[in-house]
Parts: sequence; structure tokens; C-alpha cells
Amino acid sequence: MTKVVAFNGSPRKEGNTSILIRHVFDELEKEGIETETVQVGGRKIHGCTACMKCFENRDRHCVIDDDIVNSCIDTMTEADGIILGSPVYFLDVTPEMKALIDRAGFVSYANGHPFSHKVGNAVVAVRRTGASRTFDSLLHFFLANDMIVPGFPAIGVGRDIGDVERDEEGIQHAKRVGQNMAWLLRMMNH
Repeated sequence: MTKVVAFNGSPRKEGNTSILIRHVFDELEKEGIETETVQVGGRKIHGCTACMKCFENRDRHCVIDDDIVNSCIDTMTEADGIILGSPVYFLDVTPEMKALIDRAGFVSYANGHPFSHKVGNAVVAVRRTGASRTFDSLLHFFLANDMIVPGFPAIGVGRDIGDVERDEEGIQHAKRVGQNMAWLLRMMNH
């Protein structure tokens, strides 16, 4: 069965980023695609230390093994599609999301690009500014890993939990992300 996994970089487990992910998932699930969310935000995740051990070991894991990153890498490798979600934190992704994409990206490079040709897209919750920069950080992960990004990301406006539901255009973008990912995954499995 086709599966898409979302990595929620928001410390607010049920916040606006999660709401946007849920709208993407609704569209994927309509097409029979299995979905799963991995909560990344709010957890202690180490940043990359550039130790280069992943290039020495080539075991598809980061040498830092006391957080969830290796489990996330395994989940990414097994998934057909990946969604990265983050609220805007000081005009960019959350620190937990940055640590995940840096370490998973390094491990991918060291191990022959296991995320290559997977379908990916992003959701970004923003209060005022920084959505483009945040999406850009997430998009670079997909592009650097030879992934396929069908269409524009979901960017929803809201500050307090639930505010994004009032952003009709943002919700429509989230649904479109799900529809585009479902279409591409279906075409790839034909």
C-alpha cells in the first residue's frame, strides 16, 4: 500500500501546522493512501555536528542515536511520500525541523540518496512573515534529495491554535497538496 508520512515540526502537537497536515491527509486518504504523522516539534533533537561518521559508516543512520532522527530516517526511507511541516520561527523552520532535515539529508547523501524519486511537499503555518523562507528551507531538502515536488506548498495564516481554519485559501492549498501528491503517486504506481 502507498504511504505518506508527515513530520510535524511544530511544538504545538495539535496546532496550525497539524491542522494543515490533516487537510492534506484527508485528500490522500480519499484516494486510499495510508498516512502517518511523526511529531518532531517539541522533542529534544540534536543538530548535525558535521562529524562525517555517516560517510564512514554508511549504515543509513546518524551516529547520534539518543533521539528520534534515526527512526525518522527509517520512516522516510520506507514511505512513498514525505510531507515536512513547520510553523515559522524567526523567519524560518523550527530548530527541531532544521536538525531533522540536516541530519537526514547528510545520511541520505552518505548512503546513495534513499529518498530519491519519492514525492514530497511542505506545509507552513505563518502568523505574518517568513513563509517563503520557511518553505524554501523545506523545499531544498526535497530537491537536494532528488525528490519530486508536485505543485505549490500549503501555506496557512494563523497565530493561535485553530486560526488557520479561517484561512480559506490556505486550506484550499493544503487540499491541493494532497490532491497533487495523490495524483502523482497514482501515476508512479501505474
